[in-house]
Amino acid sequence: MQVAFIVDPLSQLQVNHDTSIALMEALQRRGHRVFCLELGDLYWDQGETWGSVSEIVLDLKADPWYEVKERRLVPLSHMQAVWMRKDPPVDTAYLYATYLLDHLPPSRTLVLNHPAGIRSANEKLYALQFKEWIPRTCVSSNKALLRQFVEQVGQAVLKPLGGKGGEGILRLTAGDPNLNSLIELSTQFGRLPVMVQEYLPQAAAGDKRILLLEGEPLGAVNRVPSEGDFRGNVAAGGRVEKTEITEKERALCAALAPVLRQEKLYFVGIDVIGERLTEVNVTSPTMLREISQLQGVDLANQVAEWLEKKVPVKT
Repeated sequence: MQVAFIVDPLSQLQVNHDTSIALMEALQRRGHRVFCLELGDLYWDQGETWGSVSEIVLDLKADPWYEVKERRLVPLSHMQAVWMRKDPPVDTAYLYATYLLDHLPPSRTLVLNHPAGIRSANEKLYALQFKEWIPRTCVSSNKALLRQFVEQVGQAVLKPLGGKGGEGILRLTAGDPNLNSLIELSTQFGRLPVMVQEYLPQAAAGDKRILLLEGEPLGAVNRVPSEGDFRGNVAAGGRVEKTEITEKERALCAALAPVLRQEKLYFVGIDVIGERLTEVNVTSPTMLREISQLQGVDLANQVAEWLEKKVPVKT
């Protein structure tokens, strides 16, 4: 099987953390060929979508952790799977790339997550359709409405709609003399909407990441904020600890599953605080390595085995 990963520059990926590397390693161990490319390596020619791909061989004990075996131009339909794992922001270049991936024939190549599914699933706004599972939420660019919401709930968390890894997330408190300025800066003075959610006190004990494979929970990890910060994101300094998926959280996963399957969002990470859904991550969900290490299981191998069965053309 030939699998192409669309990722950030390989030199920027973190060997001991990055889920993409874990997936590549598992596929290579199972005898498959791994290729990598960036957004700028995609192009359309001769009636189909091509890529300038690098076939790599992984050795995680070496520095660098990969060796480029060959770089060549290929129609991406020659791949059994193309895995879109470029980190946000989902900007114009990212969206244009998904349009090119739309043209890969599903009878030959599995694209995951599905380009149309990624476009429909803003990682903050997508959760709004599951309103019975989310905290009280307001989305607006209007300073007066956002301030009113904060005053009603007392404490709130403001999230930019296109960020990642906790970037730009603020904890707001009613009565804070900086409240107007924080809202103005975050909305670019009313030009961009933001999400503001009621602050959940359980966040102090951690923000749970649950990974789903075709709607089924793979595993979970709790991300605990560092001292002096309220964000549990590892990129923001949070630490990880072992956790279990509760019965209520399994019910949440079951509620999401048919929607995720319908939109072909195969590999997804959801964020849960106090058994409430806060985000649905579809671009490049992380924490596969951490969950595997804490639970003593090889989840990347499970995903690779699933992919072998899922691809349309068997090799």
